[in-house]
Amino acid sequence: MPDLSRRDALKMSAGLAMTAAAGGFSCIELAKAGPIDVPTIDKLSVRVLVDSASDIFFRPQEVSGVKTEPGRSADSKRPLHSEWGLSLYLEPQRGDEKRTFLLDYGWTPEVINGNMELMNVDASRIDALIMSHGHFDHWGGLLGFLDRHRKDMPADLTMYAGGEDNFCQRYVKMGSMGELSDFGMLDRRDIAKHDVKVVLCESPVVIGGQAFTTGKIKRSSIEKVLPNSLVEFKLKDGAGCNASHYLPAEMEGKIVPDEHIHEHATCFNLKDRGLIVISSCGHVGIVNSVRQAMEVSGVQKIHAIMGGFHLGPAPADYLTQVVAEISKLNPDVLIPMHCSGLNFTQEAQRQMPGRVLTTTTGTRITFGI
Repeated sequence: MPDLSRRDALKMSAGLAMTAAAGGFSCIELAKAGPIDVPTIDKLSVRVLVDSASDIFFRPQEVSGVKTEPGRSADSKRPLHSEWGLSLYLEPQRGDEKRTFLLDYGWTPEVINGNMELMNVDASRIDALIMSHGHFDHWGGLLGFLDRHRKDMPADLTMYAGGEDNFCQRYVKMGSMGELSDFGMLDRRDIAKHDVKVVLCESPVVIGGQAFTTGKIKRSSIEKVLPNSLVEFKLKDGAGCNASHYLPAEMEGKIVPDEHIHEHATCFNLKDRGLIVISSCGHVGIVNSVRQAMEVSGVQKIHAIMGGFHLGPAPADYLTQVVAEISKLNPDVLIPMHCSGLNFTQEAQRQMPGRVLTTTTGTRITFGI
């Protein structure tokens, strides 16, 4: 599969090269900075492998030419499973050329692997992996997924992630006293053991000639990062993340609120329709993410905004403001998932009637019909 041009799209970062030399992680590369040639696709199918809700009574819907269909288990005695997290199976098409990308992996391998089996999803068709950000509910299923399916996928399999802080140790506060609880650390050594190359997409990248990523997302809207995890910038024995890649030396070893420096969005430019922007969690702001996609692509028309928007914990007044800003982007359709929150969906339906599609675990979403 043609992913990034060796000549135009990849280079080794000096800092990451030193990390690789110390820990043996030659699988890590940094995407080259500079403008990209954003491709146009004719169709896109999205299968929701993992999401936070199930609904066996889900009915087909259609808004602005975007269709949703229910996904069912192939075994009537074994239901699809939902959990807090997200995983999307993306199938774009450009002319006769088809690609398949897997974006995020849910919280546990049991759920993503089980749902793939029950929906007859073929891992051997996957051309590339994408990771949105370093939260456990988006990569927790990754290593177990690779354990089961790596042998069926391309020998030169590549994962496109955001920045270096994908690999930081993260914590969440638990209990009435706010004690820190381990929220996981994605160890790059584990990815290397599965023979997966990682490209850090701090700059925009074209994936497989059909998708593109936003790169690091500028924060230019009214949005703010709502409380979520804490992050430790520390690299020891090859595990963790390199604070010096982003921050002053005094940040080494500090545990601070997570600003998701590395988060990026996955996007498509649909012929005659406009951009489809997929934000798996949107911690840095869904409006910011869409604006970044517009700037990177030069395309101003927004066809669809979908994914997790992390507005479940948003205060009512802030939520009203953010939905108003989304409405100004004038998307044809809005598809909230995962951490968007029922409060967000209800407010979006109020402000943007007739443009909101709901989904559930197993749903297939079709664009460009």
